[in-house]
Amino acid sequence: MEYSFDVVSQGELLVDFTPYGLSNQGNMLLETNPGGGPCNVLAMVTKLSGHAAFIGKVGDDFYGHYLSGRVSAQGIDISGIVYDSHAFTTLAFVHLNEEGERSFSFARKPGADSLLTRSDIPVHILDSAKIFHFSSIALSAEPARAAMKFSVEYASEKGKIISFDPNYRPLLWTREQEAKEQIRYGFSHCHILKIAEEEIIFMTGLADVRMAVDKIAVDYPNIEIIFATLGKKGCLSYVKNAGEPIVIQTDTFTQVETIDTTGAGDIFIGYCLYVIAKRLSLIFSEAELKEMVVHANAAASLITTRKGALCAVPTREEIDRLAGELRPSFSK
Repeated sequence: MEYSFDVVSQGELLVDFTPYGLSNQGNMLLETNPGGGPCNVLAMVTKLSGHAAFIGKVGDDFYGHYLSGRVSAQGIDISGIVYDSHAFTTLAFVHLNEEGERSFSFARKPGADSLLTRSDIPVHILDSAKIFHFSSIALSAEPARAAMKFSVEYASEKGKIISFDPNYRPLLWTREQEAKEQIRYGFSHCHILKIAEEEIIFMTGLADVRMAVDKIAVDYPNIEIIFATLGKKGCLSYVKNAGEPIVIQTDTFTQVETIDTTGAGDIFIGYCLYVIAKRLSLIFSEAELKEMVVHANAAASLITTRKGALCAVPTREEIDRLAGELRPSFSK
């Protein structure tokens, strides 16, 4: 089959207003970083010379056109972007603590991203994908929820590899139970799951990550690969391998100077999806899995040394250099 795109992603495209020091008057300065997990993932794919396309909605306003231009400049196909003249482009405000860990607040009542409809979906782009990637943010409001479920189920029927990242943002949900229900929808439809440690606890109630990963693997037999990202503790990776699972925990790169963790998980999964798309296989040897995850950790670590994510993605050479410097430890 002919594929135009290694990865297609659908969801939010927004502005991340990131702290950038103080003005002469002592007022906080904010940098307008293009953001949103789906395009961050795709930017990693294209930085590695992969082909990627984005489906989503922005406002027919200054920021909507600014974002489209910045996404296109990363080599991402933007023919799936729709402009809404009745809603503003979604805005996110990033708050950083002293260690660069981030939290968010949003101007999205509604934001244009949440207004994507079924009729906005260009199915020919889905037809041309190897992998379809999504998160729960688009599932947090209608009509974007229905549009996302259409795309997920259409891509599944067409035999695409489905990748899911919960990317849980509590402020975007009116009820915690509703968020869990929609995240379970993602679990039940994906082959690849990238999930952060706090999301594992939220969804399983288990603080032991290995136990939680095993539980998810049993409860959702459709999932072939789980990447449990653990911040400074690295990543626990599970690959089903046709019933002969490999589970390893990989150190990350704590020697880098972290200033902003925004997008680290997106860059991690973007690297992995690129590798999987080129292989078109979810089967890995232990050595192959280690090679991929070490480099994905390197990419994620590098993005934390920069402000923003989408326009700051590290190159293959930078990733290989950092990965070569690490002598990682592994545990099973």
